[in-house]
Amino acid sequence: MKLENMLKAVNAQQIIGDTNLEVNGIHMDSRMVKNGFMFVAVKGTQADGHNYISKAIENGATVIVCEQLPVHIESNVTYVQLSDTEEAVGKLATTFYGDPTSKLELVGVTGTNGKTTIATLLYNMFRLFGYKAGLISTVCNYIDGEAIPTDHTTPDPITLNQLLGRMADEGCKYVFMEVSSHSVVQKRISGLTFAGGIFTNITRDHLDYHKTFENYLKAKKAFFDNLPKQAFALTNLDDKNGTVMTQNTKAKVAAYSLHSLCDFKGKVLEDSFDGMLLDINNREVNVQFIGRFNASNLLAVYGAACLLGKRPEDILVKLSMLRPVSGRFDAKRSPKGYTAIVDYAHTPDALVNVLEAIHEVLRGRGQVITVVGAGGNRDKGKRPLMAKESAQRSDKVIITSDNPRFEEPQDIINDMLAGLSKDDMKKVISIVDRKEAIRTACMLAQPQDVILIAGKGHETYQDVKGVKSHFDDKEVLEEIFKGEL
Repeated sequence: MKLENMLKAVNAQQIIGDTNLEVNGIHMDSRMVKNGFMFVAVKGTQADGHNYISKAIENGATVIVCEQLPVHIESNVTYVQLSDTEEAVGKLATTFYGDPTSKLELVGVTGTNGKTTIATLLYNMFRLFGYKAGLISTVCNYIDGEAIPTDHTTPDPITLNQLLGRMADEGCKYVFMEVSSHSVVQKRISGLTFAGGIFTNITRDHLDYHKTFENYLKAKKAFFDNLPKQAFALTNLDDKNGTVMTQNTKAKVAAYSLHSLCDFKGKVLEDSFDGMLLDINNREVNVQFIGRFNASNLLAVYGAACLLGKRPEDILVKLSMLRPVSGRFDAKRSPKGYTAIVDYAHTPDALVNVLEAIHEVLRGRGQVITVVGAGGNRDKGKRPLMAKESAQRSDKVIITSDNPRFEEPQDIINDMLAGLSKDDMKKVISIVDRKEAIRTACMLAQPQDVILIAGKGHETYQDVKGVKSHFDDKEVLEEIFKGEL
């Protein structure tokens, strides 16, 4: 694409060099730059791209976009000076990849919990409707049926636009995307046009990055503030901040709730470990999901599908066909007669939701044994809270490792134990080795009991000292179950 056409997307403070040249690619990583590329120097959280301008030119960059011009100006390179390259990179990438979201119905899902489930279920539902669809999520990205591995909940703006461009080129009509708070603050979604946004809930998370809950809330809200007038903003009235999210949006506001009268009202009529009978807007539907938090997620899916123009009766048929997302309340029955549930719950609120869902179905007929840890090099403040919530809602708790990263596992466990009272400690043990912790829970379990294995869900690795080794909670369970036969 001609540079002069790309520059229409931004307000340049100064341009040095020729703008009538072809740009062959765009990148923020100097190592990925090739001949004829545009290199955008961004001041990131880990490194400042301005320090790598000379390296990008060595690798073939013919256009440098920056906030501060380098001391030495190369005669065969065009320099574009902007006030905010972090904001601009998304707009430049969107333009370079042909404005893919103008050809797609892009729906963003944001909140602390439920993003992956809602985005994935919408993706699965619209494929059941017969559409080609895309998914951008924590677990995996999909271009219709093709899996594209992912490292971040929301990719960087260049990867994101490249992915959306491929989705548009391959005929996808709808794309459902998790929108993380990091991606809003870091302007990774700058330049994208959303057809709709969904708010799930907001509780304590990522305070290692945002520093305060207010900053975290503002990041989520900024997504809705920037939605266009023609989009929809679907919010959860059962969260106390549900109305805050949409109070300044230009989009058409709609709401869903299990407790209040609103556009999309739901109620759990019956529940078991096989599924639920729901009432949604006075129509009944059987679903293969467990727990009120999943009833809320399904309401969001129903509401979004309605707002995207699907008929309510057709949506209910598709809802009944959907299955739970991998690692999200993933229930398996042991040969010994107990139930083991693998779930991604890694915040205090998520643990409360999952444990309360278990109690709603169990109704005192068995004990609840929880295996839980906390990630290293992340928000330390939530560790004692996670232990406390687990102890209050479980008969036995085994505190173990999650992804310790560069911290000592025992230090993380000690932080969790600090949140427990003497009475709590009577039902808590700690086992550093996660596999041994799961095995111990299975040995303790009796018929009718439920084991919750929380924190890793879909993850198939354990991150220790910068090395990711294979570890899958579900595989560990299957191995234990084989030994019970």
